[in-house]
Amino acid sequence: MGTTQLESVQEPKYWHLKTVLSEALDSEFSVGEILPNERDLAARFGVARATLRQALEQLELEGRLQRRRGVGTTVAPPRVGVSLGTGPHTWPGGSDDAWQPVDCAAAVPPASVADALETGRDESVHIVRRSRVSHGRPVAAELLYIPEPSVPDLSGIDAPSGAARARAVLRELQRLEPERQENAVELGSAGAEEAKELDRLPGAPVLVVTTRFVSLGRTAALSVATYRADTCRLTFGDPGGVEIHAGIQRRAS
Repeated sequence: MGTTQLESVQEPKYWHLKTVLSEALDSEFSVGEILPNERDLAARFGVARATLRQALEQLELEGRLQRRRGVGTTVAPPRVGVSLGTGPHTWPGGSDDAWQPVDCAAAVPPASVADALETGRDESVHIVRRSRVSHGRPVAAELLYIPEPSVPDLSGIDAPSGAARARAVLRELQRLEPERQENAVELGSAGAEEAKELDRLPGAPVLVVTTRFVSLGRTAALSVATYRADTCRLTFGDPGGVEIHAGIQRRAS
């Protein structure tokens, strides 16, 4: 990295520094490489360490950097592109599904979920918990709510909980004929449980993707998937599923 001094600019210093650092990441560093320490970076760019920290925090929020205790600041791998396509609809748990089942339990869901499923507010449903990992790091956690009428043939399954039970519920779900699915996306903050699963601090920004799966004119399942906002970006179009993109693309998909 050569020596670069910031000139007087109208925009905040940390924002201009963020742009300069981003260009350096593209040209001088590879994924996983550790950046110089804050003192050396601040000296190189002629800024206070507080200004440098603001720029680094912004780059971390944008998914360009990862900061880990005991390791330092490293160049982050590419974002995961979350495709909300209009292609053929498939049930969760299909052969090309990259989500990994973690657990399954029967419980009463939140009132808002019960209303979406059109079940009684005191009626238990199957709650499947799944996770998604990319480049060795957790990028998303999902709660999949499935009412009992969607998977009626579970009486012979002897796994009361755990990943085996989750896989059994998902297999039964495949028996239904999917009609359509509806997606909604919103920006949120990670709660304590979500933060733990995603290796983030509570309050970290997340993307919440809610998907309603419809079969036989009723809601057969409801997915609430929470993605790390610093590692994921949404893509829209015909392709289905989730794909890993080779680099960060700034233009809209």
